Amino acid sequence: MKHPKKVLAFTLLLGAVLFAAYHTYKPLPDGLAYSGQTFPAQDVTFLGDNTWIDSAGVRQLDQEVFDSVFDLISGARNLVVLDMFLFNDFQGPQPETHRLLSSELTSALIKQKAAYPDIQIVVITDPLNTIYGGLESEYFESMRKAGIDVVVTGLASLRDSNPAYSWYWRLFVQPFGNSERGFLPNPLGQKGRVSARSYLELANFKANHRKTILADTPSGYAGLVTSANPHDGSSAHRNTAIRFTGGAAIDLLKTENAVLALSGHSQIALPSVKIEDTSDIYVQIVTERAIKTSVLSHIEAAGTGDKLDLMMFYLSESDIIDALIAAKDRGAAIRILLDPNKDAFGHEKDGVPNRPVADILDSQGLRVRWANVKGEQSHTKMLMVTKGTGESVIIAGSANYTRRNLDNLNLETNVVVTGPVRAEVFRDAQTYFDISWNNTDGRNYSLPYSAYADDSLFLRLKSEFMESSGISTF
Repeated sequence: MKHPKKVLAFTLLLGAVLFAAYHTYKPLPDGLAYSGQTFPAQDVTFLGDNTWIDSAGVRQLDQEVFDSVFDLISGARNLVVLDMFLFNDFQGPQPETHRLLSSELTSALIKQKAAYPDIQIVVITDPLNTIYGGLESEYFESMRKAGIDVVVTGLASLRDSNPAYSWYWRLFVQPFGNSERGFLPNPLGQKGRVSARSYLELANFKANHRKTILADTPSGYAGLVTSANPHDGSSAHRNTAIRFTGGAAIDLLKTENAVLALSGHSQIALPSVKIEDTSDIYVQIVTERAIKTSVLSHIEAAGTGDKLDLMMFYLSESDIIDALIAAKDRGAAIRILLDPNKDAFGHEKDGVPNRPVADILDSQGLRVRWANVKGEQSHTKMLMVTKGTGESVIIAGSANYTRRNLDNLNLETNVVVTGPVRAEVFRDAQTYFDISWNNTDGRNYSLPYSAYADDSLFLRLKSEFMESSGISTF
């Protein structure tokens, strides 16, 4: 045989390419990319955490999301299921602690379990909180000792968003597991030491990015879907949430059962609820790519007489960008409020992806403003559609509008709320957006597009490469 080394090298390369391709496009675990039934809901509430800069240049805060989470926990007697992406007290080089959310949440759950020993409490979270098995979480261990089930999501069955690297990780890192005997600094903060394998898995860029809670209440089961994390370093961020009751809450549990199943944990029996169609407000649970489908359907239906307001932490998904431009050309009134992507837990960022994307949107005549952040992030991921017919839609939750968040790579949960514009949930959400856009009452929430305008070709090419290749954290 001629050139056996070349043949062997080609065979190995082809095998690696095929292996990477399979894990990029393989079938999804059951229950993901879920588009739920649209259920009537008697009790739907908009919640918002906001920050602003006062006349003295000092940051002020007004928060209610986790107050509602703690209210759900304290009222539960039978079941609490919590799924949170960041659940830790890690801090960057410049600590950004407004509230010790990780310990607050841990204490609230343990207190409820002690008061009602028969209550079932299940906490689902991402392995990032243990730096992929390289660092013990004191919060998780204390909850386990109290009889609370803590489930670290099994991510291996998900598709790979970074195939150029993930094939190597699956073959040469994953089989060896991890240990808590490391010598490298915690890549996310000053606390603890981790192994090299933690760093190697961090580069795999895969996450359970959901942020949900379900609990029983005196008036039935209630769900809450949010963009907020119980993470001390994120506690000053701007975030939103939707709290709701009815059949959609049970649908939310169904989607969390899918995560429990892929993590090797037993599923939770679905409670039966009576669905009463006596409300003109409807709630639907959507996860993973079903979120993108819902977002595009509402943007693509918008035209003259309709209004779209988008508040987004990361915006880079090309289909959605094109749809926004097309909706503007059809006559829809569009306002886009973006985080400038300048701060990340004490580290300075270069504005990717929002600044190059905003340059495209601005050049096409769309109105863009920036959140006026001072160390925190404008972490909200919310689209509001107000139709000329008087109907409103809110799509909100964990998902950024990026390839990783919307193309069946991360685990994500959003909620779709529809109903008449006069309903309180829509009026509250609209007020949240309007005060941020208009800087009402002397509070400086946002800045004009010119404040962070950037037409750098290099930055645009970098952003598009990172988005398409998966070699990115957004």
